[in-house]
Amino acid sequence: MRNAITLFLTASAAFLSSMAMAQDGSVRIEPAEQKQVIDSVSKRLNDNYVFPEVAKKMTDLIQANYKKGSYQSIASVATFAEKLTEDLRSVSKDKHLRVNFNPKQAKELQGSAQNGDNDDVPASYLEEMRMGNYGFKEIKLIEGNVGYLDLRGFSETRYAGETAVAAMNFLSNASALIIDLRNNGGGSPSMIQLITSYLYGSESVHLNNFYYRPTNENTQTWTLPYVQGKRRPDMPVYVLTSKKTFSAAEEFTYNLKNLKRATIIGETTGGGAHPGGSMRATDRFTVWVPTGRAINPITNTNWEGTGVQPDVEVKADEALLTAHVKALEGLVAKSSGDAKQRYQWELLSLQSKKGPAQVDEATLKSYVGTYGEKKVVWEEDGLYFYPFPDRKVKLKPLTNTIFALTDFNSVRLQVLTENNTVIGIAELFSNGRVDKHLKKAL
Repeated sequence: MRNAITLFLTASAAFLSSMAMAQDGSVRIEPAEQKQVIDSVSKRLNDNYVFPEVAKKMTDLIQANYKKGSYQSIASVATFAEKLTEDLRSVSKDKHLRVNFNPKQAKELQGSAQNGDNDDVPASYLEEMRMGNYGFKEIKLIEGNVGYLDLRGFSETRYAGETAVAAMNFLSNASALIIDLRNNGGGSPSMIQLITSYLYGSESVHLNNFYYRPTNENTQTWTLPYVQGKRRPDMPVYVLTSKKTFSAAEEFTYNLKNLKRATIIGETTGGGAHPGGSMRATDRFTVWVPTGRAINPITNTNWEGTGVQPDVEVKADEALLTAHVKALEGLVAKSSGDAKQRYQWELLSLQSKKGPAQVDEATLKSYVGTYGEKKVVWEEDGLYFYPFPDRKVKLKPLTNTIFALTDFNSVRLQVLTENNTVIGIAELFSNGRVDKHLKKAL
């Protein structure tokens, strides 16, 4: 497309680049090579950076710094790359922009250019995507038939399309869907388009617009008119975010938020809305150049520098439980009959994890007694229930009067009261069955 790797920056790629530089901390650089790198980076930015006036300010700064001798004391290639990145970002505030010491990638990028294929992705990056299952870290159904997708990157559909289709079809019968982007650093708009298409009907929906400076081109992305498998425009969607959610992961979140198609839960995202890709600077250095910008058709702006604000703000490590509870609350509200009962059953367990019921000791002790052939007893560490004469099970309060049975997920115990007096207990089963037992008089 527009340069060697026209992708949003992925967290894994940034991590590998930083690791490579850390490992090469002892590799030296001379002033003459510093000048070569600065000149090449300056040309790449002036020719391609999305805002030409900002590119000039950045390159003027690093050229002036070189002339002043600001880099003269830097002998490490890693430190030099980090310092250039810091100086460039001090002007642009662009978190995508980065200079890397990466001879292997520089060679691969040079090979792509010589082959005349600017759309070619280096073999090392392809292998990295495959080893990471193209970002699809975990796909499962959790309590209440809620689908869960832990997506770590938006890989290009020409490589990852088959994996994405399989994932979305696996989740197609879920009652609600949680998409976890808390550890997602970005990727390709084509994967955003594909996954989003499963969340809408066959009529195309306008997702985003992009402007690319090198070609002075404006493009649009819409949902696809055809996908393999079932679409779920009716399925409630929850997207989890963190401070690490970045770039294309932010676009996905921003799109669905402004289309009011998903509830966003977690932390404000990183704030990078400029697509681009890695370019060769010299034989040993590369520069990741943001060549375009997103322009949302609803807001006419993007999330650059601000991030995407969640609808429900919680700490990142609390986002999954919060979303799961909200998903089940929504399902309870719109369901009836057996389905409603099943969702309520799972919801009560989750709510107790979010905020365990606090029942005072005196109240707990008031539940002690014999109920037909069943018994409730008090011991030092709490209440126990004897469902059978030879079987004792610890009780965990879910509410003031409903208890979970340790190791018995399909049964609960409810204390029955009348005029503030305990009159019996009821064994509640997940299939809706209720067995009542009246309290025996002392």
